[in-house]
Amino acid sequence: MNEIAISLENISKCFKRYAKPVDRLKEILLPQKNHAQIFWALRDINLNVTRGEALGIIGQNGSGKSTLLQIIAKTLTPTTGEVVVNGRVSALLELGSGFNPEFTGRQNVFFNGQILGLSQQEITTKLDEIIKFAEIGDFIEQPVKTYSSGMFVRLAFAVAVSVNPDILIVDEALAVGDIYFQQKCFERIQELKKLGTTLLFVSHDSTAVYKLCDRAILIESGKALLDGSPKQVIDLYEAKLLKKRDTHSESVEIQIVAKPDSPDQETSSSDQVLEEVIIQSSEVSVKFVQLLDENGQVVDSVISEEALQLSIGLLFLQGFDDLHIGFKVRDRTGEVIFETNTFAMREKIGKVYNGTFLEVIFRFHVPLREGEYTISLGVADGGFGEGLFKRSLVYAHNSAAFNVLRNNESIHWSGIVNLNPSISINSSVYV
Repeated sequence: MNEIAISLENISKCFKRYAKPVDRLKEILLPQKNHAQIFWALRDINLNVTRGEALGIIGQNGSGKSTLLQIIAKTLTPTTGEVVVNGRVSALLELGSGFNPEFTGRQNVFFNGQILGLSQQEITTKLDEIIKFAEIGDFIEQPVKTYSSGMFVRLAFAVAVSVNPDILIVDEALAVGDIYFQQKCFERIQELKKLGTTLLFVSHDSTAVYKLCDRAILIESGKALLDGSPKQVIDLYEAKLLKKRDTHSESVEIQIVAKPDSPDQETSSSDQVLEEVIIQSSEVSVKFVQLLDENGQVVDSVISEEALQLSIGLLFLQGFDDLHIGFKVRDRTGEVIFETNTFAMREKIGKVYNGTFLEVIFRFHVPLREGEYTISLGVADGGFGEGLFKRSLVYAHNSAAFNVLRNNESIHWSGIVNLNPSISINSSVYV
């Protein structure tokens, strides 16, 4: 049985909000009368995280994610419920937490390290390693109030991971800083995961969640809405964002449907089922989604670098003024490899009428590594920005699937996409 690193039982957190500062004083002087507005940031959260597990926590701003992390880090006390945390916790929460802005970087390393449970001698031993990782140079001797946000996060992250924590909590901190430092942070987190560190990771970057997390939960209005694989949770999160942005959001229905884990299986009680998130308007009927080779034959596999056609058949049961269609390719974990739509391609379909049938064919090459990939389908009306539409008509994952096979005629390569590099070598005598 896996050891529990974090256990939350019926956790709720209530805050009092006052319209005016004097209302707080009135409540102290007259406790029998309530002058505050009650706000529940969290309601009845139950969660177990096993040792070594990486959990992504996803939700829109104000959903309660940061409050949950602060309770686990014990910088906040829950209003109700019980929290059990087994092991040393290192937390990167709000920018600035745990650091004194008047102290130098060096002083804050010692100050913060002691908060995390290190002795003076342990910090001294790790100091050079921390300074080297942070890459802030002579600024280590300057007050941190003079630091940029990127420099601040560099130092805070370097201290947080130097203690080899049992539990590492990261709240959006990696969104700050340049790409080189972000890559170094991800590498360090992967090292800690291999050592058995439990990770709680909050980010709006779905790619980062896919790469780092084994599991995810979706928080909405202080409640845990879904606990599942990163793919399932992010799919529902993105569908809710589409619904929120839609000008007819009240008519957008998000469906969660169960599918067998193999397209050749019939669903039964013994089958493993996968939940798929779908937005499907009754005004549009998807007749087919097919993958074709260059000759127009239906295929389920393609050799890497060869051409593929995506054929989509749609019947419209209502007219639309500015129709757009798009697709995304995802790997087996759900990470997006490629995504576009007719609006982004500057292609105009224009107006369609009740009874119009459209076949739309996207043609593209597949310079991908071997593996399984799926196609997600999107249909929308009224494009007004990159990836933004007034109405979402269809949003469906796993509309089609295909395998990419190795191209034995190509170069040997690794990664996600074959860039097909060429090379030239110029030789001369150096004087």
